[in-house]
Amino acid sequence: MLFKNIKLTVVVLLFVVVKGFSQNNYNLIPYPQQLAVQKGNFVFPSKIHVVGEQKLNKEVAYLRSLLSSYQIETAAKSGASRIELRLSADVKGEESYQLQVKPNLISIAAATPSGIFYGIQTLNQLMVLNQIGIHQKQIPALNINDQPAYSWRGSMLDVSRHFFNIDYLKRHIDRLAFYKINKFHFHLTDDQGWRIEIKKYPALTEKGAYRTFNNQDSVCMELAKENPDFEIDPRFIKVKDGKQIYGGYYTQQELRELVAYAAERHVEIIPEIDMPGHMMAAISVFPELVDGKIGWGELFSTPLCPCKEEVYTFVENVLNEVISIFPSPYIHIGADEVDKTSWEKSELCKAMMKREGMKDVHELQSYFVHRVQEMVEKKGKKAIAWDDALEGKINSDITVMYWRGWVSDAPLKAVQNNHPVIMSPTNPLYFDFFPDKSSLRNVYNMKVVYDNIPADKTHLIKGAQANLWAEKVPSENRADFLLFPRLTALSERLWTNKDIFEDYSNRLLAHYPVLDQMKVAYRLPDLCGFALESVFVKDAVLEVKNPLKGKNIHYTTDGSTPTAQSAVLPNNSLAITKPTTIKFGLFSKDGAQSKGDIYTVNYKQSTFATAVKPSAKLEGGLSCDFYNQPIDKVAKIAGKPDKQFLVSNIEVPKEAKAPQFGLKYDGYIEVPETGIYTFNLTCDDGGMLYIADRLVIDNEGPHSPIEKSGQVALEKGLHPFRLDFVEGGGGYTLLLQYSKDGCDAKNIPDSWFQRELK
Repeated sequence: MLFKNIKLTVVVLLFVVVKGFSQNNYNLIPYPQQLAVQKGNFVFPSKIHVVGEQKLNKEVAYLRSLLSSYQIETAAKSGASRIELRLSADVKGEESYQLQVKPNLISIAAATPSGIFYGIQTLNQLMVLNQIGIHQKQIPALNINDQPAYSWRGSMLDVSRHFFNIDYLKRHIDRLAFYKINKFHFHLTDDQGWRIEIKKYPALTEKGAYRTFNNQDSVCMELAKENPDFEIDPRFIKVKDGKQIYGGYYTQQELRELVAYAAERHVEIIPEIDMPGHMMAAISVFPELVDGKIGWGELFSTPLCPCKEEVYTFVENVLNEVISIFPSPYIHIGADEVDKTSWEKSELCKAMMKREGMKDVHELQSYFVHRVQEMVEKKGKKAIAWDDALEGKINSDITVMYWRGWVSDAPLKAVQNNHPVIMSPTNPLYFDFFPDKSSLRNVYNMKVVYDNIPADKTHLIKGAQANLWAEKVPSENRADFLLFPRLTALSERLWTNKDIFEDYSNRLLAHYPVLDQMKVAYRLPDLCGFALESVFVKDAVLEVKNPLKGKNIHYTTDGSTPTAQSAVLPNNSLAITKPTTIKFGLFSKDGAQSKGDIYTVNYKQSTFATAVKPSAKLEGGLSCDFYNQPIDKVAKIAGKPDKQFLVSNIEVPKEAKAPQFGLKYDGYIEVPETGIYTFNLTCDDGGMLYIADRLVIDNEGPHSPIEKSGQVALEKGLHPFRLDFVEGGGGYTLLLQYSKDGCDAKNIPDSWFQRELK
C-alpha cells in the first residue's frame, strides 16, 4: 500500500499535549511568510470530504492517511465541511502555497504538487499543535501565504562510518518532510564502508561493506561506558572467520523503495560516491585502482589513480548503476580531502602530467573531476563537488558544496566562476560538532549569503544543508540527539529567513512534546540561571530555570552523575551556604529517549574585589596584541606581539588575518554597581578570562565553539581585565557576554572598557 508507513510519523502525534500554550496557537516551524488570523474555527466532522484533481492523487492519498491517523475518516460525498486541494497558476513559485482555513472549508492552493504538499504539512502542524484527536476537533481560521527563501534545504547523513538501517532512514525522511526540508544528501561510500550494492562489482559489498573495529569504534566504546547512546549497534555486528566485523549495505531494491518513499514526501535523495579520495573501502577490494601502496598518508587515505584508464571504467560502471536507482538530477562526486602525495610519487602520473602539460597535481585532480563530470552529464545529470575541487580548474557547470569554514573566500571564488553554491560550513552546520547552549542560535542566525557575495551573484547561492558525519555516531539515538532540534532552526532559516530567534525559540517549546511523540531522541533544551563556576560572599541560592513542564531536574552533591532516579531539585532551587559541587540535568518523566546536558556547578566562597584607581589617564577601549604564529592553545602564546590594536570591545580586529593566531586583550572593565557578575565566553579554539586578577573562565582549546560561564564578585568601579584568545585554524568564534541575574546574557557595553593612555 502506497502510504502504509505514514503512521510511523503521524499516528504518534494524535494525543500530543502542549501545556502552557493557548488552545489556538500558531507555533509553526518554519513560520510562514504571511499569516493572518480570521474569525472562527474549522471543526472537524467524524467524516470529511477531500477534493483534489487527478494530478494530485498522491497528495490526496497522503492527506487521507494523515487524517486517518487523527481518527478522522474521509467520505466519498461532500458534506457541510471539506478539504480542497487545488492547482492554481495564480500562486507563483515552485514550492509556494496558500492555505485558507474557514469555518466550513480548508483550502490549499499551489502551482505544483510540491506546494500542495507543504500546505498539507502546515495543516498537519496546526492539527498537532491544536491537539486534534478524540477530545479536540477544531483549528483556528486563518489565511497563510507562504514560500521558501531557498530552494536547497538539506540534511546530509553519513552511513559509511556507522550504518543506519532503512527503517531509520524512513523515519528521518518523515521528520525532514514535517519541517519542510526537501533534500536528503546520502553519503554512501567512504574509507570505512561501502554501503550500496553494485551488481557489476559484488565484492564491494561482500567485503567492502564490513570491517573489523577501528579507532573510531574504540572511541565510541569508551564513551559508551558513561553514555549508552555511544554503544555500537549490535544489529550490525557479526562474526566471520572467528572475528567480529561491523557493517551493512543497502540492496538496490531497498534503495529504490527508499527513493519512492521519499518522493511521496517530496524529499529528493542525492547520492554521494566520494572520489578520488575516501575510497579505501573500494581500493582494499580492488588494489589495481591505485598506483603504489594502499594506506594512509599524512592526513588522508590513498586515492584512486587518475592516470589509469581502468579507474574510469570502474567509476563509470559504478555511476551507471547509482544513476539508475536515484532519479535526482544531481550526483555528488566528492572530490574532497585528496592526499595527492601518492600521485607525486607515481611514475604513471609523472608521465601523464608531462604529456598533458600539467604544472602540478592540482591540475591532475581537475582532470579527474572533468572526466567524471562528463560521465555524469552524459547520463543527463549534474555533478556536485565539495569546495576542495576549487583548488584546481573546474568548469562552472559543477555545483560547489562549501564546507571548509576556514576558507572564507571559497563561496566568493565559486560564484565569481558562476558555480551554483550550497552552503554547509563546518561552523555551524557540521552537526557532529557537539551542541551547546549557543548552537541553536548559531544555526538560526547563520548567514546563508555571505556579505562579500556581489548582489548580481546572490542567486547562485541555492541554500544550505546540515551535515552529520558518523565517526562518533554509532546509534540512532545519538544521531537524533545531534540532529534535533538543530534541524528545526535550519529549517526556519532556509524557509522563513527572518531574524526572529527569540520568537522561534518560544515556538520551539511547543515542538518538544511533538518530538517526544515522534520518538525522536532529541537534545533537551538548555537550563539556565547559573554559571558553571559560581561564587558567593555569604550565601547564595542556585535557581535553575526549567523551560519545559513535565520534565524534572534531578541532582547530586556527592560527585556522582545524576540519573532519572536521583533526587529532584525542589522548586528548581537550592540554598548554598558553603563551597560545594552540584551536578544536575533535565530528565523526562515518561522514560522518553530525549537527553539533556549534565551540568556541573562549582560554588566557591569569595570576597568582593576592590575597585582600583589607575595612576595613568584612561581612554575608551582595550589594547589588543596580535601574535601571528601557529598556535592552538592559549598557553602557547609567546614572544612579542606582531601588531598592536585598539579595540572598543571583545572583537577580532579585521587586520588580524592569519591561518592561526593569538590575541591578548588588556585594560580595565568598569562595572556600574557592586555585585556578582556572570560572564559567558564562547570561543573556537580557546580562551581564558581574567577579571580583578582572578581567573573567571577557563575555556582552553583546541575545540569547536563552546560556551563556558563563570562568576566574579566585584565592587562598583574599575577592575583589571584580560582575555587571551587563540585561533588554531578552521574558522574562529569569539563572543563575551555578561548577566547579573537570569538567563539573558547581554553584550558588554563599550563604555565599560578602558585602557591606559600610552
